Amino acid sequence: MNYEDFPVEAIQSLEAEASVIGALLLDNGSWDRLGDKLKPEHFADEKHRMVFAEVARQLGAGKPCDVVTVAMALGERSSMAEIHELAQFVPSAANLRRHAELVIERFKSRQLRAVSTELLELSQDHNTSISDRVDRAQGQLSKLIDDAPRDDWVAAYEGMTQHTAVLEARADGTNRAMPTGLHDLDEYLEGGLRPGELVIVGARPSMGKTALGLTIGVHMASQYSVGLLSMEMSHSEVNDRLTAMLGHVSLSSVKRPTRGEGLAWDRVMDGVEHAKSLNFHTSDQVGLNINQVRSKARNLKRVHGLDVLVVDYIGLMSGLDAKANRNTQLEEISRGLKTLAKELGISVLCLAQLNRKSEERPDQMPMMSDLRDSGAIEQDADVIIFIKRPIMANQDLGPEWANYAKLSVAKNRQGRCGYLNLSYIGDQTKFSGWAGPAPSKSLGAQPATRMRGMHGGN
Repeated sequence: MNYEDFPVEAIQSLEAEASVIGALLLDNGSWDRLGDKLKPEHFADEKHRMVFAEVARQLGAGKPCDVVTVAMALGERSSMAEIHELAQFVPSAANLRRHAELVIERFKSRQLRAVSTELLELSQDHNTSISDRVDRAQGQLSKLIDDAPRDDWVAAYEGMTQHTAVLEARADGTNRAMPTGLHDLDEYLEGGLRPGELVIVGARPSMGKTALGLTIGVHMASQYSVGLLSMEMSHSEVNDRLTAMLGHVSLSSVKRPTRGEGLAWDRVMDGVEHAKSLNFHTSDQVGLNINQVRSKARNLKRVHGLDVLVVDYIGLMSGLDAKANRNTQLEEISRGLKTLAKELGISVLCLAQLNRKSEERPDQMPMMSDLRDSGAIEQDADVIIFIKRPIMANQDLGPEWANYAKLSVAKNRQGRCGYLNLSYIGDQTKFSGWAGPAPSKSLGAQPATRMRGMHGGN
């Protein structure tokens, strides 16, 4: 193949491509050194791309591969002579991996040129907000490095030797889980949330998903850095809830301070002072995709630190491909959130809406199959917690049920599963520990008594 009319850089790229293909055709064992790095799209020359794709298909299927088998598979798309010519480009074993790296480097250079053009267009797109343009730019740039393979194999002895330092830190209390502030829940979680974990909190509407997320987030923000991505509530609505929680005043009086006895301003200001001690940040941007979440999390970690990211809620996130079905989008989102937790060394606490199946069961306790639209959430999560408030389903229950909530730890990679009781303080839309045994079935409470503790809340 004659490369004389190509620029020097292009010649180097094409010769490296031919060398890699030639090595694979003559020594199928080379695939073990290259298969984790190369993809057909890395090849600039269309013929090279086509031949490599067929070579990869055959070797990936465990079949022997040579000039003849590839030529027969490609048929009229490539001649035997062309493939045979590629087989003449054979680097030494020492240089083979470097040639593969050169193919990828040239591919990334072409990508970078394309992204540069797109970034120039973004800089001139004055119809889109600057934050959205920066998010899109960061997403494009991240693609240039996110697919880089890592040599992350660790020998058992080496890994366990290094891990003893972690065990020592746990033993002396300097490296432990991050407590949620709900003691019974922390017992199930072996101390609390951990970096790298994706924790899902699922419930039907009005069971208290957001209240539980805020309860955990606010408690942890006194010691750790917490970010809340509130795609359902605006900043004003979040601050209403924070005022009620931190000031120990009713949410109703916060929303309608002119009614009844009015707003207890001394408590409100105590809550504002309490907020000074919290490392708690909120964003109310709606419809975020996983790239935007990643960008916002990285920025928060860089500027203010980040230990826990609360996402409210996964069903309101958008997929990168608007044309993909919702199941595919949620697979992308849940996998992305788990990857983000590991990348940044944070815990991601993500709220999720459930389908109606749980309401059809006699006990109405949610199950993992109730997670809406995608089984990927169930697979990717390290911990899955469900909320059930019986009085929301049966308003004839007695007053002792007004504040009762039952949590199910349905999945727990690093601990046990089971049930625990919590108290839901309806007028402040927050949770706390439950004292004593769970209430027993009783009917016929006065409506006014029931309604005081039945604040819906998410």
